[in-house]
Amino acid sequence: MRVAMYYNNRDIRVEEMDLPRPGPDELLVKIEASSICGSDVMEWYRAGKAPLVLGHEIAGTVFRVGAGVRRFQTGDRVTATHHVPCGCCRLCQTGHETVCETLLAKTSFDPGGFAEFVRLPAINVAKGTWKIPDSVSFDEATFVEPLGCVVRGQRRCSLSPGASVLVIGSGIAGLLHVKLATATGMGHVCVSDISAFRRQRAIDCGAALAFDAADDVAALFRQSNNGRGADAVIVCTSAVAAFTQAMAAVAPGGTILLFAPTGQGVTLPLAVNDLFWRRDVTMTTTYAAGPGDCAVALELLARKRVHVTDLITHRFALADTVKGFGLVAGADTSLKVVIEPQR
Repeated sequence: MRVAMYYNNRDIRVEEMDLPRPGPDELLVKIEASSICGSDVMEWYRAGKAPLVLGHEIAGTVFRVGAGVRRFQTGDRVTATHHVPCGCCRLCQTGHETVCETLLAKTSFDPGGFAEFVRLPAINVAKGTWKIPDSVSFDEATFVEPLGCVVRGQRRCSLSPGASVLVIGSGIAGLLHVKLATATGMGHVCVSDISAFRRQRAIDCGAALAFDAADDVAALFRQSNNGRGADAVIVCTSAVAAFTQAMAAVAPGGTILLFAPTGQGVTLPLAVNDLFWRRDVTMTTTYAAGPGDCAVALELLARKRVHVTDLITHRFALADTVKGFGLVAGADTSLKVVIEPQR
């Protein structure tokens, strides 16, 4: 079978690999669509690991079924998450399943999703694979995992209907946050970004206002929100200035969610008194999505509560995967890039 072998963001080659064989309780899936995640283009994170086949936002059709599989059969349209937790360790039992040791180190696709076929290990089949409803296309199904990450993040913010939200950074993650926040009844949802293209896309996605990140965003947000800061500020960019902006914009009693990773080794300036002294601000983080979050995301997509096809700006054949990586890594006129391995 053909795979897109990653060496770096500018060197991705179509190579041949043996077709994986599904073992007991496993599936072999023919990949119809696989989206490029922002984490795929973080070269520092791939240092020392290449060459490898990336891709974890997948959708396809069951091609072969391993012995013992009961829930799926050949021809089923499916989507899956590449990492799943054990479900029984202390971390899983206390709501931190996305940092479970099993999830972090012991589950993954074979190979990654930028390939014609992918083998799903037994634990992924059991805990992190779903049939795609008829109302959801393969392209839409690639959003299950990234939207699941957003679902988990907003749950960490403990948002109530009518809450005010500022999303800093309106790339694909920021736009999904806008869509989910508006779909779940948040009262005043705004964004900030340096890109005019992305600010306009945020408005198209339902944001009330989109501020130029070079302006005094905290002041502009308060002007638009009856003098109050944001109940939640969701940081979806690695720019260090965004964290300072978040501290200035959050309301007393509000929450700052650090959603995007920074570059390797980056530290943040933090005035501790600005968090607690007469402000009672919560700063929290989120990582990845648990199976439950992905199931919620799939339901939102199936019931058209969250629409995502408007976020797909480019589609490429497997041979042009490197073009997709170039767009995600550098251009501000792309959002979600989908690779179609069967082309």
